[in-house]
Amino acid sequence: MAEPLLLLLMVGVFAALALGFKLPLGPSLALAALAGALLGGHGLALRHLVEGAFGFFDIILIIAAAMIFMKSIQASGLLDGLIAAVLRAFHRRPAALLWTMMALAMLPGMITGSSLAAVLSTGPLIAPVLIKLGLRPARAAAFVASGAVLGMIAPPVNILVMILGAGVDMPYVGLTAPLLLIVLPLALIIPLVLGLGRIRSVADGEVAGLLPAFDARPYGVRIYLPLGLVLVLLVLQNIPGTGFAAMGLPAVFLLGSLTAAFCGRKFSFLRTSREAISDAMPILAILAGVGMFIQIMTLTGGRGWAVLAFLSLPPALLYAGIAVGMPLFGGVSAFGSASVLGVPFLLALSGSNALITAAALSAIVAIGDFMPPAAMAARFSAQIAGEKSLSRVLRALAGPALLILAAGLAVLWLAPVLDKVL
Repeated sequence: MAEPLLLLLMVGVFAALALGFKLPLGPSLALAALAGALLGGHGLALRHLVEGAFGFFDIILIIAAAMIFMKSIQASGLLDGLIAAVLRAFHRRPAALLWTMMALAMLPGMITGSSLAAVLSTGPLIAPVLIKLGLRPARAAAFVASGAVLGMIAPPVNILVMILGAGVDMPYVGLTAPLLLIVLPLALIIPLVLGLGRIRSVADGEVAGLLPAFDARPYGVRIYLPLGLVLVLLVLQNIPGTGFAAMGLPAVFLLGSLTAAFCGRKFSFLRTSREAISDAMPILAILAGVGMFIQIMTLTGGRGWAVLAFLSLPPALLYAGIAVGMPLFGGVSAFGSASVLGVPFLLALSGSNALITAAALSAIVAIGDFMPPAAMAARFSAQIAGEKSLSRVLRALAGPALLILAAGLAVLWLAPVLDKVL
């Protein structure tokens, strides 16, 4: 069977299972890979499926450890303490309050690389506060979803870039500056677009009604030690000669998790870890499925055909395909879009700096978490904000999505110039 037809059938099987039969994305990708192996005449190809499933094992370990850390600092009361501290400090300054709330919305995504993890961890704390301050539920949901996606793009953990890098044997180093160049301006502009002029300043007497139920003040500074420890270790890992780089991200997050068990509200570390792994399982299954899909794409020649096809496109069509195709495919799975479309696009743009190109592509593909049918970040943000109409949330997200797309395309076009600067 011809490579393009086989690749089209694999994508068709995946779409039919995920959209038609409503199967989870991970099993849908795995079954589509199995169908590709069978139709390509390779039988069950068990060795390739198993090898593909472990292709992103290092990323799976990072996400699992990061989810345990997020659940631990949530259970210890650290996140409640951060929300309360922000409200006490900035309740009279709407712009500063919006910026700090955006930083809190981004934090879990920066640590886990998953927008869904960000929505489910800090979203339930941030959305009710924004609504009480005057934002409509749809805009509060859009605020949480935007922060989750920006955190997903931001360093230190960007799973989309890891997927792109695994497809072209590019190590995950040297990406902090390109990613911050994209994320920082957006993190300053998007909160103002969504909330400035719509939220009110709060009198001192009203602050108590906005604070979380748990009061972190009796624990003092020590409740923030787990987050401080993780941030220090992450910084030290990027400094040559310190020796901390050998620890690895999973070890850093697990150290932070264990520290949280002794620095705040008491909780069962074992039960919290089980809950974290349970919450992370859909994301981990997607990564295993993506690995299988890429492996069978390579085995059957579909990946090579896609790269050659993209290389032959004129630049205008190539950039149009990136701007339209990657977010639309990301509406089913951003991780799947990064592997199926992102890797060939990255190879087609091999004339530019690979790190800058991968950073820009990760921003563009991340918009898929706003896009139907899955619209994972938008859908779950709507639920926690109490907004029943997903379409209202999507309309509020149109502006942030266009800003992220424009930033990604701008960095992509300016990659040769930025290569000399960065």
